[in-house]
Amino acid sequence: MPALLRSVWAEPRPADPPRRTWRDWALLAAVWLLAPLEARYRPGLAEPGWPLAVAVGLAPALLWRRAYPLLTTAVTYLGSGAVALFAAPGQPDMYATVYFVLFPYALFRWGSGREAVAGFGVLAAHVLGSLALSRTDIAGAAGSLGVLGAAAGLGAAVRYREKVRARELERAKLLERESLARDLHDTVAHHFSAIAIRAQAGLAVAPARPEAPAEALRLIETEAARALAEMRAMVGVLRRDEPAELAPVPGVADIALLADQPGPPVGVRLAGRLDDLAPAVGSALYRLAQESVTNARRHARHATRVSILVEAGDRDVRLSVSDDGTGSAGGVRGFGLTGMIERAELLGGTCEAGPAPAGGWLVSAVLPKIPHAPSRNGVLA
Repeated sequence: MPALLRSVWAEPRPADPPRRTWRDWALLAAVWLLAPLEARYRPGLAEPGWPLAVAVGLAPALLWRRAYPLLTTAVTYLGSGAVALFAAPGQPDMYATVYFVLFPYALFRWGSGREAVAGFGVLAAHVLGSLALSRTDIAGAAGSLGVLGAAAGLGAAVRYREKVRARELERAKLLERESLARDLHDTVAHHFSAIAIRAQAGLAVAPARPEAPAEALRLIETEAARALAEMRAMVGVLRRDEPAELAPVPGVADIALLADQPGPPVGVRLAGRLDDLAPAVGSALYRLAQESVTNARRHARHATRVSILVEAGDRDVRLSVSDDGTGSAGGVRGFGLTGMIERAELLGGTCEAGPAPAGGWLVSAVLPKIPHAPSRNGVLA
């Protein structure tokens, strides 16, 4: 138990709480509209002045509940309690103050561990104060604690779910980096094997052919340049230490094999010069197309066809994968799409997915023919 309490106390605030949106303003406007109506027409409010002032005057705290969860919780609950104690004893709370339950939710969703503990004390003091002032009985106090506890528990549950999802997304990125690192390792090893073979051949035939070493050096220069380009793309890419077992690396030509899988027919079209692609880029194009086709077959309802188009330009190559289904082949960004974007960015390219203008779902990626890692998160290009 002490360890659990220490972990709760040390819990930091979640990063980047959402900014204020039109929904917050709409909620504030609804409180300001409904509270006066309740004060006017609700029976039992003999002197609604102070309860109305509490409901209307504390409502703007809704706009800052995510940025300052502890402060807004303390202001609303301690402020309303002080008014009930000194200005309007015996007056019931207005129904419009139901928005108060949003503050414990925001406290446990966006506050730090210390703020959550302090805020829980504020909530407990508010309920116990109402009980001491005879504004409620034991059953009512228990019910209030239950409602506030449910709101706080919901905030904590959403917070935990988002943390789990963030970890899963990060794991998907790391797995994609690992897969890319394997492909790059295999292609670079291929280049250096070719360099060694060329050097050995040049030395072997040098006595009979004096020009052979020069030819070997030119070929070695070409292979070394391509190997260095691949090595630049490996900077910052994570890879587990596993036995160096070379395996065939899929490339652009293997995209046509995706048409042989069960499901809607897949049409593949390759355009432009694709023989000068770096192996890592060819492998990435295949992986992106494979993931896109898999998503289309799993999630695009009533799809009758999936189209793959690979177009090579002078310096980059574009991949487009579209389907004619209804619904979404991607929806909310999942782990597969996160991995696709991560792979494209590691090679210095981009990857986007969304509804196609003519219907269906479209995945579009642009990769440089010679990969380069962007300067991002400390990774050098």
